[in-house]
Amino acid sequence: MINPRQRKMATAFVLLTVFTYSMGFGIIMPVLPDLIMELEGVSLSEATLIGGYLAASYALFQFLLGPLVGNLSDKYGRRPIFLLSLLGFGIDYALMGFAPNIIWLFIGRSIAGGLGAIFGPANSAMADMSSGKDRAKGFGLVGAAFGIGFIVGPALGGLLGDFGTRVPFFVASGLAIVNFIFGWFAFPETLAPEKRRPFNPARANPVGALANLRRYPSILGMALAYFLWMLSSSIYPATWAYFAPAQFGWDSKTVGYSLALVGLSMAIVQTLVLGRSVSRFGERKTAIIGLYAAVFFMLCYAFITSAALVFIICAFVGIQGMVMPSLNAMMSRRLPDDMQGELQGFNGSLAALASLAAPLTYNTALSHFTAPERTSQFAGAPFVIAAAVAILTLLIVTSLKPATKLREKSQD
Repeated sequence: MINPRQRKMATAFVLLTVFTYSMGFGIIMPVLPDLIMELEGVSLSEATLIGGYLAASYALFQFLLGPLVGNLSDKYGRRPIFLLSLLGFGIDYALMGFAPNIIWLFIGRSIAGGLGAIFGPANSAMADMSSGKDRAKGFGLVGAAFGIGFIVGPALGGLLGDFGTRVPFFVASGLAIVNFIFGWFAFPETLAPEKRRPFNPARANPVGALANLRRYPSILGMALAYFLWMLSSSIYPATWAYFAPAQFGWDSKTVGYSLALVGLSMAIVQTLVLGRSVSRFGERKTAIIGLYAAVFFMLCYAFITSAALVFIICAFVGIQGMVMPSLNAMMSRRLPDDMQGELQGFNGSLAALASLAAPLTYNTALSHFTAPERTSQFAGAPFVIAAAVAILTLLIVTSLKPATKLREKSQD
C-alpha cells in the first residue's frame, strides 16, 4: 500500500504523463495535413483520406494490444507498463519526425498504437488510488490533464510549424523521453500485491476480454454506450485539422488556437464542474447532460459557417467532456478491484475500435463532400453523422440500470 506522499507523487506523474501525451498529440495536429501534402504532393481532400488511414493504423494496433497491456498491468503492476507506453510514445514521434515518406508515418503510428496508449494505464492507476464516487473525480482529473495539454499543444504546434512541419514531432518526442526519465525515478507502483492476479492469455485479447466481462451482464450495455460515445467524440481528432481549413479556410495557427480553446474548455469543466455534477446528480445524469450538449455542439459545427461563432462554441464544448469519465466510473464500479486493469485495457480496445471506425467514416465523408469536383460541398456532413451516433448513445445511457454491489476480488 502506498503512503500519502507516494500517492501524491503517483497522481502527479500520471497527470503529467497524460498532459505530455495530449500536448504531444496536440502539437502535431495542426501540421499533420501539411506534412502529408508535403510527402505525397496531394490536395487537402486527398490528405484527409490519408490522414484517416494513419489514424486507423494507430487504432488497429491499440485495439489488438489494449487488453494485453491491461492484463499485464494487473499481473506486473502499473509502473512497468506505464514506462513502456511512454517510451513507445517517444519513439513514435521521433520516427514520424524523420519520415522520408508516408510509409514511415504509418510505421510510427503503428508503434504508438501498440505501445504508446497511455489512458488505460493512467485510468487503472487512478482506480487503484480511489474508490466509489471518487473514481469519477479521478478519471475527471485525467481528462482535465488531457484538456490542459490540449490548451498548450495545438497552440505551440501552430507556432512551431513556422520552423518546419517536422519540428513539432521532435518536440513531442523529446517531451515523452524526458517524462519517461522522470517517471523512472519518481513513479511508485500503485497496484498493491494482494490485488494482482495471474496473467491469463485467454483474456489478453479483445475477444477474450469481452467473453470474461460477460460474467457481469451490466457491463455489456455500458460497453456499447462507451464504444458509441468514443465513436461519436472521435470526430474531433479524426477530422478537425482537415474540417476547419475546408470549412473556414484556416491555416495551421488558427487550427491550433481553436484546439487550444477546446482544451481550455475541457480542463475547466473537468476540473471545476464534473466533480460537483457527479456529487449532485450522479454519474449517469452527468453523462446524460454531457451527451445533450454534445449533440447540440456537433450540429452547430455541421451547419455554422461563421468562424467567430465557431470560436464561441469551442469555448463551451468542454461540457461534453463530462461524458467519458462518468461512463468510465460507471463501468469501474460494476467490477471488482482486481479487474480494473483488464477493464481499462478493454476500454482501450473499445476506444481503439471506435478510433479505427471514426476516420474511415468521418474522413471518407469529409473527403467525399469537399472534393474539388463537387458542385455542392458540405463539410459539415461528418458532424451530422457524429451527432446521430451521440443520440444513440444517449438513448442507451438513459435506459441503464444502477450498478449492483460487487465483490472486492474476482474469482479466477
